[in-house]
Amino acid sequence: MGPQLREKVLSELRRVVVEKDREAELLLTALLARGHVLLEGVPGVSKTLLTKTFAKCTELSFGRVQFTPDMLPLDIVGGFVFDMKQREFEFRKGPAFTNILLADEINRAPPKVQSALLEAMQEGQATVEGRTEQLPFPYMVIATQNSIEFRGVYPLPEGQLDRFMLKVIMSYPSPETEAEIIERNITGEKPPEVTGVVSKGELLEALRAVRGVTITPEMLDYLSRIAAATRADERVSLGASPRAIISLASCSQAHAYISGRDFVTPDDIKDLAVESLSHRMLLRYSTDSSGETESTSSVIREILDRVPPPR
Repeated sequence: MGPQLREKVLSELRRVVVEKDREAELLLTALLARGHVLLEGVPGVSKTLLTKTFAKCTELSFGRVQFTPDMLPLDIVGGFVFDMKQREFEFRKGPAFTNILLADEINRAPPKVQSALLEAMQEGQATVEGRTEQLPFPYMVIATQNSIEFRGVYPLPEGQLDRFMLKVIMSYPSPETEAEIIERNITGEKPPEVTGVVSKGELLEALRAVRGVTITPEMLDYLSRIAAATRADERVSLGASPRAIISLASCSQAHAYISGRDFVTPDDIKDLAVESLSHRMLLRYSTDSSGETESTSSVIREILDRVPPPR
């Protein structure tokens, strides 16, 4: 069922979004692994369009919050409002109470507001003035953020970054793809209507199946050795935590499932390691001994080349 599920989502999404198969597959992987995704890129590279279209491919409920500098936590999780008819306070749920939440430009809001999502993302619940409300299941936050060098943005707290299972970088399209995007938008025609091609029942069945994907002791040892290598690398000041490796293991199970297998292979782990670990690691410096610029992603790829997979 996994490959069919993947193909149904990608086929429907291609009708609206061009050249984003990899990014859409990562969103599906995180959803099936019960995780959250951070989409990062400059303005105008279809972060919001991709998220909205992906959500419409399912029958899950969808909500959107446009983050701004003047937001309050109650704008996300809701709060108590006095009901004049009943003469009592009642709890009114905020937009966070949905299956898929688009947190648009999350780094436009101050850290206090950003952290309001922490409990929801980690525990699947929201607590307001001592009252705890369970969020719908499944629950997924897809947050978009502009690159930090743009004005009017705030860096996400390390604790919140760690709650995102995957960080996906949205890059500029190729010249050929950009020409197609321009043509689609200057004709004046409305984009095709996206329909729900995956039912909630199918997703719940897939969620259960992903939990049953086998990770052998050899694969667990491989994951542990990757984690140890990130901590031992002299270029790294903060290596992958146990939570980061657990997250990589979970999304590797989902990746194996949508690839048509009931067991995890080293390729599943390698294919997701950069998106799963890069935002959870910090480098001591950003250049190597020759003066070339290094990134967390390049260091992770070097570590993957260095750590031998199980035979």
